[in-house]
Amino acid sequence: MKKILIILGGGRANGNTAQLVNAFMKGAKEAGHHVELITLNKLKVNGCIGCNSCRYGKPCVQNDDFNSIVPKIKEADLLVLASPLYFWTISSKIKAFIERFYCIAEEDSTPPFGRYEKYPVHDCALLMTSADNYFWTFEQAVSYYNFALINYIGFRNKGMLLAGGCGDTNGKPQIEKTNHLTEGFKFGNRIYADEENEKCEELT
Repeated sequence: MKKILIILGGGRANGNTAQLVNAFMKGAKEAGHHVELITLNKLKVNGCIGCNSCRYGKPCVQNDDFNSIVPKIKEADLLVLASPLYFWTISSKIKAFIERFYCIAEEDSTPPFGRYEKYPVHDCALLMTSADNYFWTFEQAVSYYNFALINYIGFRNKGMLLAGGCGDTNGKPQIEKTNHLTEGFKFGNRIYADEENEKCEELT
């Protein structure tokens, strides 16, 4: 069983992204994982102000909700970021949340690839929805996810579900008319299936 922490950044309460998250959660719970959802719409998480007061191991000086989330981040095996596509990238709420990882960094005396800090190592996944579904629709969001979270912070990528074509931005959510909810359930249900299969093979 894995501890999965989902961070939902923006979107409507029962919008496309929220529905995709719920499908993922159902799949992950059915597979036996412990899943917790944090909705940033209900919390106050500011972006980093670059004061450097947090270097290293000190709580962020900002008096918002991020510090209460830090223990959950550190305990999680898998961190899932979920966002609607806003102006061709992740929402500002998710961006602000990621910026605040700065205060959980540790000093690294032998940094690889030009880094000068290290972070707790976790698995990471991305869930996104959008009205559009062009070949380039999620290009900026995927680029940021890969560079910031996978290449720089050093999280292990467990995959992305990029759910395009979820209806007109001016209308009601229409993700239920696509296959994305089924895909979301399967993604959550099988996200650690390969690891479990490897363990079973080692025991036989």
